[in-house]
Amino acid sequence: MKTLTQTPPTLAATVLGWFADEEVPSNCGYLSGYTKPKGLTEQCNRLRELFPGIGYANQDLQTQIEKGEVKPPKYTEGEFAVPNWMKNPMIFGETYSGALQKVFNEIRKTRDDRFVNYREGQINEQCLRQSVRTQKFWKNISESQGNQDILIVSAQFGIRHRGRSVRRAREVFQTNEFGLGAFAVGIMVLTHPKRLQHYDDLWIDCAGDEFDDPVAVARFFRAPYFSWFDGKVGFGARWFGRVFEGYGSASAFVPQN
Repeated sequence: MKTLTQTPPTLAATVLGWFADEEVPSNCGYLSGYTKPKGLTEQCNRLRELFPGIGYANQDLQTQIEKGEVKPPKYTEGEFAVPNWMKNPMIFGETYSGALQKVFNEIRKTRDDRFVNYREGQINEQCLRQSVRTQKFWKNISESQGNQDILIVSAQFGIRHRGRSVRRAREVFQTNEFGLGAFAVGIMVLTHPKRLQHYDDLWIDCAGDEFDDPVAVARFFRAPYFSWFDGKVGFGARWFGRVFEGYGSASAFVPQN
């Protein structure tokens, strides 16, 4: 059962910016069969099936990783393949929200229509944006990999930050760590369909995105998430200070100098 614990931040925690009381113990994990990322070749081939016309990842880097010549950063589960959506507007559209909608369409098709968007009508550039930190990391990754059609990123699927609010997770990110947004997480769900198939699976916060509820008082104080409820993958957004033991923020890492 997903439970909510919401404690107002102490003055000290708020002043320091750590939000240490927005964290609860959690034993939730990956229960549907996912254990680690699939091989990069398999992931990239799957992306080309889902999005015809997309090209390739950096072949030198991919070969080095598959040969075990590249040591993954600490806290990662392995390497994930994520389309470089800005390079392919003919496939993903001109905007981040439009690219995410393409991912939603594929999740719906591959899950036999078992997908629900709880924010229907709000997936647009006015309500959804990537954080500045996440945009910066993706830009650097793209440049370092030659601006390929598919980017390779070392990541974890949420378990590292389970039981933490999105706001708390952002505060404790390592210097080489950044939150993954709904587009990247949705792609990971597409290439790893076992990741969300059970109510007691760890649900996934998308700490790399910021969401604006038009009826809220504060602007962009929400974060998207992927869930599993009533036999369906769900997409929603909630206040980034809420604490659930059953949620965890997905994040990625770059090698430290």
